[in-house]
Amino acid sequence: MVSRRAVFTLVALLFVLVLAGCSSVGPAPPGYYRIRSGDTLSKIARRYRVSYRTLARWNRLGPPYRIYAGSLLRIKPPRGKVRSTNRGARRTAKAAKKTAKRSRAHGNAAVGASTRATWHVADKRARAASGLHWRWPLGGKVVQRFRRGDRTQQGIRIAGRPGQKVMAAESGTVVYSNSGLKGYGNLIIIKHANGYLSTYGFNRQLLVREGARVKRGQGIAEVGQASDGTYRLHFEIRRKGTPVDPLRYLP
Repeated sequence: MVSRRAVFTLVALLFVLVLAGCSSVGPAPPGYYRIRSGDTLSKIARRYRVSYRTLARWNRLGPPYRIYAGSLLRIKPPRGKVRSTNRGARRTAKAAKKTAKRSRAHGNAAVGASTRATWHVADKRARAASGLHWRWPLGGKVVQRFRRGDRTQQGIRIAGRPGQKVMAAESGTVVYSNSGLKGYGNLIIIKHANGYLSTYGFNRQLLVREGARVKRGQGIAEVGQASDGTYRLHFEIRRKGTPVDPLRYLP
């Protein structure tokens, strides 16, 4: 069991990591721009000579493309995506992609099935190793996945409906229930056994207070809006303060 002092150390570490990723203090990591007061998506796009629609796509922003001072904005293509400089290059890239897809479909079906089976086994092992019985905190489509090393994608985001109940993913103690962490909105953090924490952000209303014991599947909040106006739940799992991919733990 983790001591109470260790738990609050983990929570404090989470706060520092969040503030490091969302605060206006400190330089932006490579490939990102720290948004300043007065910036607009179009202005930043002109500065870096890229279409504002491309910036919106890289950052998963929808109309009216709201951005907020102090937040990070991706200004370089995500890994694996390269900007084509002319139509011919784009056509060549599309053709190559289609060829590769056909090859994978016909020539590598067995390899693909083997890889999926390996992932499935690895995920089952991760769930078993945690010693916990995780459940989905919200029934909805995953619209953003976890990306290791990317401070803007330390968890997953699940689409929801206004006021839809957010459930505790596992039993534990509420160690934070407030709106003091920039970028998370109304946030709940639950401490679980074996050094695990789960976080639930963008809530419209918080239904539990700090110190409360909650059970797996218990309603703890209502779904609220992300910065782009869509109804989302931001969900993270952290092991000893380090973000891990929630999809490897959820059934």
